This record gives sequence, structure tokens and C-alpha cells, in this order.
Amino acid sequence: MKIAVIGGTGLIGSRVVEILNARGHEAVPHSRSTGVDLLTGQGVPEALTGADVVVNLTKPQSFDDASPAFFRKTMDTLLTGAEAAGVGHAVILSIVGADLVPGSVYYRAKVLQEDLLKAGPVPYSIVRSTQFFEFIDTVLSWTSDEHTVRLPATLMQPMAAEDVARAVADVSVGVPLRGTLDIAGPEVFALDELGRITLAARGDRRTVVTDDSAGLYAAAPGSALVAKDGAVIATTTYREWLAR
Repeated sequence: MKIAVIGGTGLIGSRVVEILNARGHEAVPHSRSTGVDLLTGQGVPEALTGADVVVNLTKPQSFDDASPAFFRKTMDTLLTGAEAAGVGHAVILSIVGADLVPGSVYYRAKVLQEDLLKAGPVPYSIVRSTQFFEFIDTVLSWTSDEHTVRLPATLMQPMAAEDVARAVADVSVGVPLRGTLDIAGPEVFALDELGRITLAARGDRRTVVTDDSAGLYAAAPGSALVAKDGAVIATTTYREWLAR
């Protein structure tokens, strides 16, 4: 099976390509660095020619008000190109609970991306994951200084990028779901607790201050970012991942 992975040189995409090729498929990574750009349309027809499946893992450079326009334009380019090329399956990676965090423009933009895919002409699958372990350090950096890290007590259920990639790879070579698969890590943490675990593992002596107005995840209410019944639960724990 030939799979075009757009965003295939990034954190998740490079792993998806590696997993699929190791299984005997022909997974081809595409990105702006290889001359394929969903915003401008450059290289898209060539990337999709002969592909059975397209996996879209692209994301905007920031999580701000430009996000909705980014997803609207890139999904229009993707779906138009996929239909023209006769691609039989389109897959995107979204976020568990995206529809439950209306206070975040980026989460609203991800819901828009999902809706555009659902309404489009190509059979589809949506994989919704929780936050990546690899992203936690970035989250800490948003609201930190040399002495403290301010974090809300928002509940989340993070997972390893490798587990995310494996799930995306599995879905991409299966029958289109015409629906959504949720995936998550095996443990639920409050984000401030996760910060303390992370700093301790890094030997970082900064203090975590619980601040329920701090950062992007302050907008997530209750257990919005925690997987619901029916989700596929990965096995890698956060402490196991940190120890590596």
C-alpha cells in the first residue's frame, strides 16, 4: 500500500513513515522541506499521485487566531487534491476533547479541521490523541521563569509520540473509519503534578506554582482532556518514558 504522509518529517510523521515502511508498505514523507505545501498547493498533486492513503499531520506554526484559516485552507487543498488523485482514504490526527474546550481558538480550529474532513468527498478516519509526553517541556516553558513554573491543575492523560504514531499507522492501513478513534496514555495527571514530576526527573530545582489561569490548558474545564470510554489506552507510562 502506498501512503503519502504530509507532515512526514515531524515528530509524529517521521515515526509513522518508519513504522509503515518497516511493515512493508510504501510510506513517503512529504513536507515543505521536500517541496510539498498544503497552504500554497505546491507539490500536492505530485505527492498524491498513485497514493492509496493520505495522512495529514501538518499544523500551523502557532496556536493563535490564525489557526482556523490555516486548517480551512490546508484541508481544502488536501481534499481537492485527494479526490482528483483518486485517493481512497484520508487520515488526520486531532486532539481528545477538542470539542469540549471552546475557550481555546486552537481547539476550535481542530474541530473545524475534523468537520471539513467529515464533509469532504474522501473516505476518512480521525485519530484523536491526548497530549504528547514530548510536548510537556514546551508546556512548562510557556509560563516559567528562572525560579518558578506556573501551571493549572488541568487533568490530562498524556502519551508517548511512538504510541501515537503506531495508532496512526494502524488506522491508515485499515478500512476508513468514517468516524473517530480516541487514543490516550495509561495515567491521568493534574498538569501541575506532571510539572513537578518532570522537574524532579530533570534535576530542575524550580518550584511549580498552581495557577489555574496559566497557559493554554487553563482553558480546558474538568476532565475535558481525559479519554472517555472506548478509547484505546497505550501502555507506556510517563515515568518509563522519562527514564529513557
